Amino acid sequence: MSILTFGTVALDTLKTPFGRRKDVLVGSATYFSVGACFFSPVSVIAVVGEDFPEKHLEFLKKKGVDLKGITVVKGGSSFRWEGEYGWDFDNPKTIATHLNVLSGFNPKIPEAYKKKKFVFLANGDPEIQKRVLEQVSHPKLIACDTMNYWISNTRKSLLMLLKKVHLFFLNEGEARQLTGEGNIVKAARAIQKMGPKNIIIKKGEHGSLLFSGKSAFSTPAYLLETLYDPTGAGDAFAGGVIGYLAQEKKLDDVTLRKAIIRGTVMATFAVEDFSLGRLGSIAKKDIAKRLQEYKKLTCF
Repeated sequence: MSILTFGTVALDTLKTPFGRRKDVLVGSATYFSVGACFFSPVSVIAVVGEDFPEKHLEFLKKKGVDLKGITVVKGGSSFRWEGEYGWDFDNPKTIATHLNVLSGFNPKIPEAYKKKKFVFLANGDPEIQKRVLEQVSHPKLIACDTMNYWISNTRKSLLMLLKKVHLFFLNEGEARQLTGEGNIVKAARAIQKMGPKNIIIKKGEHGSLLFSGKSAFSTPAYLLETLYDPTGAGDAFAGGVIGYLAQEKKLDDVTLRKAIIRGTVMATFAVEDFSLGRLGSIAKKDIAKRLQEYKKLTCF
């Protein structure tokens, strides 16, 4: 079953302890789509400027990503972010952010997208996420991501959106910020009362937590020797999760647990090189191999 995602398709200039790259392909919708397309077809809603390299759009098309929902603004400049990561990779330093065509973007969904049953709203302004959602007819699964900025500055809009959401992605700090609860279990239960019955709390190098109904499930991170760029890990993770759920056409607890494992595996490929260098070059056999390795790592 195909997926509709709304997010960014962008260009970043990145510096990590392992090197520097200028104007590389990034974006929440980009990483999500590439992570999800191994399991289910993906259609993207996003905006880019006329300066956006055609080779990047061709790359996504070759992956099978449907780009009819991408708006190209004539004369416009694409969204760009420049940042620097230290050795801990947790708190990147922002050097510059240029919203460009993203500022004031009012997404319009093509008619063919309006009946999509699986929707992922990548991190963004909840008011715009809500506008996208209003254009979709009777989705089976609505999932979304957020960040601390939106929790602080658009809390009311976010809470309104969450009433419609089935699966919510956020990290530990954001869960505590949203609920005021110091204990992560209490925080997850508080979020469930806001609307989403299924919560995935991302813990970075420490794995993730799933709260589904009254049950909980904990997954460790996969052990990696090589980590070059963590930029798109969370979105690739979400891509693996939603991609698998759309493939299985289910949202029960067992399928959610299996989906989180797929998401964890997709995130590992995202961090092994800058941009889509690794994630964009893998095949299904690479995913299957890593799933087996992860199973060995967690089996007892």
